[in-house]
Amino acid sequence: MKHYYKTLTLAVLLAFSLPAFAGSCPRDMKAIDQALAAATSISDADLARVKALRASGESKHKSGQHSESVSDLHEAMKILGI
Repeated sequence: MKHYYKTLTLAVLLAFSLPAFAGSCPRDMKAIDQALAAATSISDADLARVKALRASGESKHKSGQHSESVSDLHEAMKILGI
């Protein structure tokens, strides 16, 4: 029975955290877009990687894979230094 309560608690916490991930995706994409518009000293390889991660993050966000989307978007932001 104790395992049941742990599982239930984890499920409830996960259910409430998903909207937080979902809400941060558009904000992260906007930050990436703004940084890309202002970027002048990024290598072609990094630029291509950031654009690929940004597109992947948007695609995953639209398909409901929010934690994966956040992971991709944060990797792009790290490359950009934001």
